[in-house]
Amino acid sequence: MAADSIRFAAPVPILRIFDIDKAYEFYRDHLGFTVDWEHRFEPDLPLYAQLSRSDARIHLSEHHGDGTPGTVVWIAVDDIRAWHAELAARRYRYGRPGAPEPGPGGLGFAITDPFGNTLRFAQPD
Repeated sequence: MAADSIRFAAPVPILRIFDIDKAYEFYRDHLGFTVDWEHRFEPDLPLYAQLSRSDARIHLSEHHGDGTPGTVVWIAVDDIRAWHAELAARRYRYGRPGAPEPGPGGLGFAITDPFGNTLRFAQPD
């Protein structure tokens, strides 16, 4: 099989979280992601969940060893100004997005989740 015939899917980042209520307040309520599914090996064990919005998918994990606090995820959006306005209008009490600025990958801005992970949103040139 030729190397160029192997197809890859978009990577799905795994972000470490420490409080599911805070994670859902940020990702679901503030960013507007949908919880697609949740998994626990037993009811009292750590959560592993998939969230999505449009074509973007992320996994959130309470498991030791999954992800590292301080991870950076770059997410392309097709209208950075509309996305910025949507987030700014929600007035998340723990942080507000800075104005979009030119950067690698296009005009964009970054926000940090409650666990130190940074999401960089950009509109590719």
